[in-house]
Parts: sequence; C-alpha cells; structure tokens
Amino acid sequence: MKLLIFRSKSDPTPALPCKQGREHSRGCFTPAIATPLIGQSAFGHSPRTSKAGSSGGAATDAARLHLVFANRPHTMTQPFTVHFNPVAFGIGPVQVHWYGLMYLLGFLCVAVLGEYRRRRGRLPVSRDALSDLFFYGMLGVIIGGRLWYMLFYYAGGIRWIWTEPLALFRVWDGGMSFHGGLLGVLAASWWWSRRHRLHFLDTMDFVAPLVPIGLGLGRLGNFINGELWGKPTSLAWGMIFPNARADDVAYVDSHPALLQQFQQFGGLTRHPSELYEMVLEGAVMFIVIWLVSMKPRPRYLVSGLFALMYGCFRVAVEFVRLPDPQLGYLAFGWVTMGQLQSLPLIAIGLWLLALSRNAPTLPLAPIAAKA
Repeated sequence: MKLLIFRSKSDPTPALPCKQGREHSRGCFTPAIATPLIGQSAFGHSPRTSKAGSSGGAATDAARLHLVFANRPHTMTQPFTVHFNPVAFGIGPVQVHWYGLMYLLGFLCVAVLGEYRRRRGRLPVSRDALSDLFFYGMLGVIIGGRLWYMLFYYAGGIRWIWTEPLALFRVWDGGMSFHGGLLGVLAASWWWSRRHRLHFLDTMDFVAPLVPIGLGLGRLGNFINGELWGKPTSLAWGMIFPNARADDVAYVDSHPALLQQFQQFGGLTRHPSELYEMVLEGAVMFIVIWLVSMKPRPRYLVSGLFALMYGCFRVAVEFVRLPDPQLGYLAFGWVTMGQLQSLPLIAIGLWLLALSRNAPTLPLAPIAAKA
C-alpha cells in the first residue's frame, strides 16, 4: 500500500525537502502539485524506490490512488494553518522574536497595573520600592523558569550539570517553566517583603491579580511559534500545525481513517491548546481575580484563588495537550509532568482559601504612603 502525500493549489503550507528513504519519518512534501512520493510505503512497511520513467505496477497504483482522492468531494473546509514568522523584526544582525516581545509586554503590563494598584493604597510602599519588587520578580521568573526547565524537562536529564553546565545559559534554544518561574517570584517576593517588613502573603495578594496577563501573553507567544500543540481533533476550530508533521505521520500510521484528511490538508487538525491556556490562564483568571481584588480582601484569599484557578485550568488543558516529547506520559497513558506539578497548587489554593476565613484584611495605605 502506498501513502501518497501531495499538495493542492490552495494548500498554504510550504513544501519541505525530502531526503531519499526518509519521507515517512519526516512527513515531508514534494513541491510538485499532486506528485506522489514514489517509494514511500504506508504504516511502517519497508519502502520501495522507483526510477523516473520505469514501468511497473507501482506507478500505476500511485496514479489510480491519486485520482480517487482527487475526485472525492471535500468533507471539511480548509482549517487554519498555524504558520507565522517567529521573528517580529530585525535590527541589523539582531533578530527580535515575538516570544521575547510577549515577555517584555507582559512585564510592562504588570508594572503599569501594579502602579495603578499601589496608588490606590493596596500596598503601603513607595514607587521606588515597588519598582524593586518588579525587578527582583523579573529575575525570579527568568532564573527560576530556566533552572526548573533544565531540572525537569531537559532532554538529557540532569546530566547537563556535570557534562555541559553551560547549557543552562543557552536560553536562545528555548525552555522555560511556569512552575519554576512561580517559585522564583515567590523567593524574590519573600526576600523583598522581609526588607520592607511586610507580610509575605500581603505582597503575594498584591501581585496575584497582575500575573495572568503575563501568562496569557506567554501562551500567545507559544501559539505564534507553533509549539505546544494539542491532540488531534475533529472539532470545527481544530488547526493545522506544520511543526507537528512528524506527530501527524505517526498518528496516521495508527489511525488509517485519517489518511484522507492528512492528504487533503497536509496535516491533522489539532486542539490549539496554547489558545485554550491563553483564554483560561490569561483572560479568565485576570478578569476573575482582578474583580475579586478590587476591594480589600482577607489575607490569603487572592493568592489562594490564583493558585486554585491556575492548578485546575492547567490540569484540565493537559488532557488535550500533547506532553513534552522528551518526557511523554508519566503514568496511565495520560498523566503529564504539568499535571503533577499543578496538583500541589490546587491543594495550596484550597488551604489558603480556608485560612482566609479567619485572616485579617490589610487596610488601604494612607495617602502619605502613596507618593
């Protein structure tokens, strides 16, 4: 049986060059329209090659199969293809990526909204002191996020510590973890709170409503990069991820019924899990927590609400998001590292909400402390 992969005139995805004998493993496409990949066998059988102009049944079978699929009516409209240029602009030899801009925009939003809350007396500190908090928090996000990724998600395990310690600083290769960034922010906020003689959870209750904006923008950056895609789906909003082509080929290998969709669109429609997280962890969490924190609340309540909502949303989205390929599923064919690391947040969130029932409420700062 031959697996024919071809492009239609309406297919916006770029053609990828193929190396002889590796077409199936890469899921690549020939640039010629409706040209089969001669020699590519379906579903793991040994490939056979044919020379141009040779006679035989292989070329005849390929032509017949192509005509069958070409004459079938389209059963789906063309889905959206996630294919953006990750580089926003360049300044000489320096390329500025959209993902980095999302981080920068997130930090700016946190600073602006944080100053808005400070001027309304939500934390009794000066503007300079608040700027210090944001600076230390930014360092915590970067250092904690990168270190946590290297400890739990790096493809080579923790051997990098003694084999290639400089890998920790190769941030341009990608690799950041929310849970590590959160721990970094907690550590920075604890140290800053001690310096200013403030209760640590009062500081976190102040910061919690600001964080979801950064989370949502970060997931938007993941979407632009075409990474962290979800599982295949037949839902109307499913999208094609060209970077997931190798996963698509492997999935079609075990689900032959999806072969026609794969050939028609150049890939499988998948859950845009980055957008799910952008909406839930970004927009929904920001709206809910911001509205709750608009008036003074008992200590622990806002932080507990943040931890509970993030933990629940992250665990839920992980059910439709593919795990990191270097880790896969950790247990039962569905448990992911993201879920395991988010469960403690749910427990901590419930515990903080329980504590808030008998906790004091931080009064608004007097006008003199707002300068």
